[in-house]
Amino acid sequence: MNKIEETRAKELIASSKLDWGLHNDGIEKEFVFKNFIEAFGFMSKIAILAEKANHHPEWFNVYNKVQIRLSTHDAGGLTQKDFDLALAIEAL
Repeated sequence: MNKIEETRAKELIASSKLDWGLHNDGIEKEFVFKNFIEAFGFMSKIAILAEKANHHPEWFNVYNKVQIRLSTHDAGGLTQKDFDLALAIEAL
């Protein structure tokens, strides 16, 4: 899969109306929930999506917050896989 350069990544974020930040060849977002159970449930749903797509996020969870970073390590940066997974996550 081809790496998406920064200018094109910014265009994709804007055109798909993703509220994700672009940082160090990846896209990132923090989600905040009412409590740990809601945050963990959200992560469980993402795990199923990620496994089906064979594309797994970097993430960090503390109590009600989930920070997600998407980047395709094999390509050395962003690819369409990252944007597809971000859109699927937003649909949750």
